[in-house]
Amino acid sequence: MAMPLETPLLLQLEQFLAGAKLPALLEPGEAILPLTPLNHSLEPKSSHVLLQAWEDHRNLSRRVIRATRSQRGKLELAVQLFGGREGKLLLLDLASPHTAEWRKRGRKLEFRERFHRFLTREYPDWRVAEVTTEPDLEHSLSPAFPRAFLCRGNRGLAAIAAPPAQADSAGILTFGLIWLAYLRAREPKLQIRELLLLVPLGREKQTALRLGFLNQPCRLHIYDEDDLAIRIDPRDAGNLDTHLPNCHRAPMHIDEAASELAAVPGFEHVPQPEGTASLRIHGLEFARLPGKATDRELLTHARELSTLRNQPGSLLHAQDPERWLESQVRTNLPQIDPTLLPAPVYGQVPAFTGGDRGIADLLAITHAGRLAVIELKASADIHLPLQALDYWMRVAQHAASGDFTRAGYFPQLTISAEPPKLLLVAPALQFHSTAETVLSFFSRDIEVQRIGLGSNWRAELRTMFRLNGADHPL
Repeated sequence: MAMPLETPLLLQLEQFLAGAKLPALLEPGEAILPLTPLNHSLEPKSSHVLLQAWEDHRNLSRRVIRATRSQRGKLELAVQLFGGREGKLLLLDLASPHTAEWRKRGRKLEFRERFHRFLTREYPDWRVAEVTTEPDLEHSLSPAFPRAFLCRGNRGLAAIAAPPAQADSAGILTFGLIWLAYLRAREPKLQIRELLLLVPLGREKQTALRLGFLNQPCRLHIYDEDDLAIRIDPRDAGNLDTHLPNCHRAPMHIDEAASELAAVPGFEHVPQPEGTASLRIHGLEFARLPGKATDRELLTHARELSTLRNQPGSLLHAQDPERWLESQVRTNLPQIDPTLLPAPVYGQVPAFTGGDRGIADLLAITHAGRLAVIELKASADIHLPLQALDYWMRVAQHAASGDFTRAGYFPQLTISAEPPKLLLVAPALQFHSTAETVLSFFSRDIEVQRIGLGSNWRAELRTMFRLNGADHPL
C-alpha cells in the first residue's frame, strides 16, 4: 500500500526499503541500481536525508529533500542538485507487477551502459561523443537499439547494438543504416564512412549475409553473455538457409462447377509447386486440391467467402491485406512490369526458414528469361527493403546455380543465370519514409524498382509511380 506523504522522510525511505522484496534505485537516464543492506546507506541531516548507494562501477550520493509521490512498488523522490536545482529519483520494488515498465526501461539503460563500456574498451583511440536509447520518431530512430557516435579528429563512426533480449536482432541493420545517414546529414564536416554493429553471439548470421550486398563498409562485432566481444568477417557467416523444392504439375481445374467457380468475384485457382492447387477468394484460401469437398461444396464455400470478403467493414474484408494484394498483382503482372510474362508465377519459393516475415513473395520471369522477385506489402514497413533483400539473395543463388530449371520451374522457358530484378510493390502512400535511405546503401548490382499503387487497389490496380532504387519522386 502507498504510505502517507506526511510521514517523516527518513521513515518513508526505511519503510519502503523494508517492505520491498527487490529494492532498487533509478535515476532517470541511468541504469537501475539494485539495493542490498550492504550497498546503501541513509543518513538524516537537518534539511534532507543523504542517500548513498554503490556498486562495482559507480557510486551515487543524493540529497533527498522530500517524497513527491507514493504508489505500489514505487516511491518518487525530489533530490537537490548543484545550483539549487531539483532532480528526480525513484525507489522501486522490482518484484512488484506495477514496476514492469520501469524494469524494462532499466534493462535498456543497463544495456546502454554495457554498450558504452564495449566502445571505450574496443575503440580507446576514439571519443564516445554520444550514446542514447531515446526514440526519435521524426528520423525513425528506434529506442530498441542503443546507438552511438564516435569521433577521432575529422572522422566519425556510427555504432548501434542489439540487446540480448531483442526478438528481431536482424532489425539492427535497418536502424543502423538510418542512423548512419542521419549522422552524415547532422555532421557534414566529419567523414563518417563506417557503421559498427554489435549483435549477440549466435544471432549474427542474417545481418552478416545482408552486409555482403551493401555498398557500405561495416564493422560487425558479436558479444556473449560475459560481454566478451570479437570482430568477425561477414563473409564467414556461413551459407544461406534456403531450399528449393521440386515443382510438380498441379491438379486439373474442377470439372462440374468450374465455370460457376470462375464467376465468383475474387476466385483464384493457384497451382502450388508440390503438386496441389490452392483455391482462394482475393488471396484467402478456402480449399486445396485434391481434397474431400465436392464441387458443389466448394462453390458454396466460395460464394459465402466472396460475400464476406467483398463487404467493406467486415473482418474478412480487412484480413490478410498482403494476400489480397498478391491476388491483384498475380492477375495484373504486365501492369506491374511490362517485361513480365503473365504466367507462370510462383509464391513463397524458394522456401525461406526465416519465419513469418509479414510480406508476400512472388517469383515471375521476363520475356527475356530473367527472374523477377516481387515483394508485396499493403502497409508501411520500415524493414521492407532488407527483408526483400533476404529473399532476393536466395533467388539469386538458385538462379546462378541453375536450380530452377533442374527443379522444373518455368517449364519450356530458358532461365537466365543473371541476378533477378527486385520489385517492391505497395500502395503509393504506404512506402515507409526511410525506404529511399535504406535502398541508397544497396549494391549497384541489385536492380530495384519501387512501384506505388493507387489507394483503391482492392477494386482496381493502378500504378501511380515507378521509381528506380533510391530515386526520389518528382
